Amino acid sequence: MHAEQAIAALRFDPLVPVWAIAALGVVALAIIALGAWRRARGTLLRCAAFAVLLLWLAGPRLVQESRDILPDIGLLVVDHTASMQIGDRAKLAEMARAAIVAQAAKLPNLELRTVTVPEEGDAGNRLFAQVDRALADIPRARMAGTIAITDGEIHDVPATSPDGAPLNVLIPAKGEETDRRLRVIEAPAYGIVGKSVTLRVAVDDLGVPQSNAGTANLTIRRDGEASQVLNVPIGVPQSIHVPITRAGPTVIELSADKLPGEVSTLNNKAVVEINGVRDRLRVLLISGEPHPGERTWRRLLKSDPSVDLVHFTILRPPDKDDLTPLNELSLIAFPVRELFQDKIGEFDLIILDRFQNRGLLPEPYLANIASRVRDGGALLLSVGPEFSGPGSLAATPLGEVLPAVPAPLDAVVDGRFRPRVTALGQRDPVTAGLKGANSPDDPNGEPTWGSWYQHIATTDVHGEVLMQAPQGDPLLVLDRVGHGRTALLASDQIWLWSRGHQGGGPQAELLRRVAHWLMKEPALEENALTAQVANGKLTVERRSLEPGAAGDVTVTDPDGKTRVLKLLSVAPGRATATLPATTPGVWQVTDGTRSAFAAAGPANPLELADLRATASRVGKLASQSGGGVHWLGTTASPEIPELRRTEPERAASGSSWIGLEQRHDHLVTGIAALTLLPSWAALPLMLGLLIGAWRREGT
Repeated sequence: MHAEQAIAALRFDPLVPVWAIAALGVVALAIIALGAWRRARGTLLRCAAFAVLLLWLAGPRLVQESRDILPDIGLLVVDHTASMQIGDRAKLAEMARAAIVAQAAKLPNLELRTVTVPEEGDAGNRLFAQVDRALADIPRARMAGTIAITDGEIHDVPATSPDGAPLNVLIPAKGEETDRRLRVIEAPAYGIVGKSVTLRVAVDDLGVPQSNAGTANLTIRRDGEASQVLNVPIGVPQSIHVPITRAGPTVIELSADKLPGEVSTLNNKAVVEINGVRDRLRVLLISGEPHPGERTWRRLLKSDPSVDLVHFTILRPPDKDDLTPLNELSLIAFPVRELFQDKIGEFDLIILDRFQNRGLLPEPYLANIASRVRDGGALLLSVGPEFSGPGSLAATPLGEVLPAVPAPLDAVVDGRFRPRVTALGQRDPVTAGLKGANSPDDPNGEPTWGSWYQHIATTDVHGEVLMQAPQGDPLLVLDRVGHGRTALLASDQIWLWSRGHQGGGPQAELLRRVAHWLMKEPALEENALTAQVANGKLTVERRSLEPGAAGDVTVTDPDGKTRVLKLLSVAPGRATATLPATTPGVWQVTDGTRSAFAAAGPANPLELADLRATASRVGKLASQSGGGVHWLGTTASPEIPELRRTEPERAASGSSWIGLEQRHDHLVTGIAALTLLPSWAALPLMLGLLIGAWRREGT
């Protein structure tokens, strides 16, 4: 800021009333007119004398202001978004920023403010939003202009300049560039296991004339394995059918081959994560007889919207003979053939609740259930005393797939006890973390849930024992048989928990987990490696029934770089670790025996949708504001324009220079009035003119 003085205005302070000056003017005009009509000599001198008289009487004064000149303010906006990290753009932008700042420091009466444009994720490049924030505390009268160092990929370009000042855009490139991108038009978030989903994608060549459009190879990979290569036309949407083969997330990676001369291949790839879900799981529940726990199973399965439940209760077994005539019975016949031969393949899970083989199911039908399990089905037995009798299912072809059989002697054990989760069960997701369970840190600690009063002692146990009686008898056993799964709950007392006996217990959660494990829910797999990317972080989790859940895994990023990540134990059988995952694409994690895949970034990140350095978005706005677009060249040979000061309404851009306007804004600190025609000058001047006129007349 510096001080100066300037003439601001012309002001009149009449020495006599204005009407008197007007009357004198009329008289003077009449005398001059008479002289001019008579062609009298000296008329012009008399006219000048009257003019000086009238001017002197009007009291002209010049208004002089003392001013403090305010510095002009310019904005230097530097783009730091993701697309500016491609190639040497960031380095070239920093060179331009340093040069502009250095030049501005040498120019008088100029304040240059620097604003950075950060990465804002899915919102894209909001450069002008940052400009608006900076303008909030800048007076418009002092705004000299904006200089933006950006690649031109701006997603909030306004129709007109936000401040009315010139805008100059410096682009860190040699000129307009080309780019190929893979665009995901439509991708479902979920897919039905066993069916295919349809993706709609398109390959676009940006900066290339439409007349030169051709085709491109599109490679499709599912969970890291190449599955299909298509040759697709440029710019034409394509429908791709991808089969969903398992429940849980399936990572689909799409990549288009490189366009010769394109600026980057970063957006030639797209990643879609599709969660496989089962379509209306069908469950067959057979209750061998009415009992208090029957409703527990029915309420649990009916409350799950993804389950279609078929439930039968055997109210009249074959051995019951009360001489009631058949025509008086209101019971329907049990559809044995339809359920266990014709439609058995339609059921994902068969639950036999206190079911006793009393001739109701012939052995061929029981063999069909065993075959269904081996082929990928699931079987759950909840047993009571009937499991140890002569009609036990363990003595049928079904016994070949059961995880345990009743003990030969004294199988029914009576007495109050609290079920305990085994050390293995504390690591298994089916029983880990159940509310009220015994603590894994205290082997002698008792569960806090309610007691049971009877269980069945078993032998020939194979599979995973997750719960047991205090004496060590297995209560809950899970096993894999062929492609299917089986579970045995060796007590029919769990219904006591649903009634709140002694505080109850987590019967709904336990039965839900068992049922979903049987139906191969990925989240309940006991030995699994999973990976997920969220909020820019890769989270890896390994679950294991063995003590070695913690340990090292190998992470491969989308660029093919690998690193070793150490997992830390967070709970029995579970270890996790995280690391930054900012590179979009497919991340792979492997522990030597298993692999997991995770998708980083949305299918169409706005900031990476177009990677060209281009003036197509902002060039028109810059020229309309009086500024222009300048290409910075390369880091080896930068072409940074000269910074100049320009006057308003003048061009603020040239072939090798850019301008910031001189706004001339100021603060008035004082005012003085200077008499334009003082008396000591006016009277001699009038007298001289009158003498001149008199002498002119006398000649």
